[in-house]
Amino acid sequence: MLFDLLPQLICECLKQYNEQKIYELRLRINCPIVINYGGKNILLENERKESIFATREIIDYVIRKATENSIYAYNNQMKQGFITAKGGIRLGIAGQSVISDDFMPKTLKDICSVNIRVPHQVKGCSIVAFKFIYSKVYGLKNTLIISPPGAGKTTFLRDIACQISKVTDKIYNTLIVDERFEIASVVGGLPMLDVGEFSDIVSGATKKFAFENGIRALRPDVILTDELINEDDAIACENAMMSGVKVIATIHANNLRELEGKKEFKGLLDKGCFERYVVLSNKNGAGTCDGIFDENKTCIYF
Repeated sequence: MLFDLLPQLICECLKQYNEQKIYELRLRINCPIVINYGGKNILLENERKESIFATREIIDYVIRKATENSIYAYNNQMKQGFITAKGGIRLGIAGQSVISDDFMPKTLKDICSVNIRVPHQVKGCSIVAFKFIYSKVYGLKNTLIISPPGAGKTTFLRDIACQISKVTDKIYNTLIVDERFEIASVVGGLPMLDVGEFSDIVSGATKKFAFENGIRALRPDVILTDELINEDDAIACENAMMSGVKVIATIHANNLRELEGKKEFKGLLDKGCFERYVVLSNKNGAGTCDGIFDENKTCIYF
């Protein structure tokens, strides 16, 4: 699906690379194109080892392909800085934000940078951690996955959804709150990525809205969500837990110490709401598990 978005010139250059190791493709107008290849940033080169530059024409071509020649249909995503294309590929975009009279983002124009993020379904990547998140005796545990950007937390979370569907001894109704279309990458109502057989997906809504309405309407046993950011997200998680719903979420941080420095989540952490903390890094490739900690932040796996 990646090649469907790109002009022939770039496709020809990419043929020399293993597609399974292409994680990102960064296009910045009039600058060399950069690939994140196997976790390392390198310049895209042709067979003559010449760097390939992104032009205005290349960026416009990619945007047209990603939006299927209907930019207005994707405006709600674009004004938030991203586009979800078929196949679960997500484009982060930068340009000039157009602000409405009520100071809200109206659209994004003059796009000058595109970060094409290629999702990879790594089946079984969470199996070791899942043994600490779930047991037949106690069921699922409220879990926070801690990871810096680009360390595989979304891939890890996606695999947890699959594990819940096939490893547990009962059916868990799983609600996936996919605010930025990254976990399931729903296009036209269909998930482009495997998130298990018993998952309901709410895409594009804030966590506050999706948690509150999802609990009322869908009666989930567990909620999975990506990238807790602010106090509203923390409150949504705590309210769900207090309603008897388990929560498995991710957050950006390098380690527990950095996590504890996030004041928006101090209340959630001090109350011991999370029973497990999984710390990821990309030391040995994306998804490297640096440790698993219990509710007291005592290391139980390293």
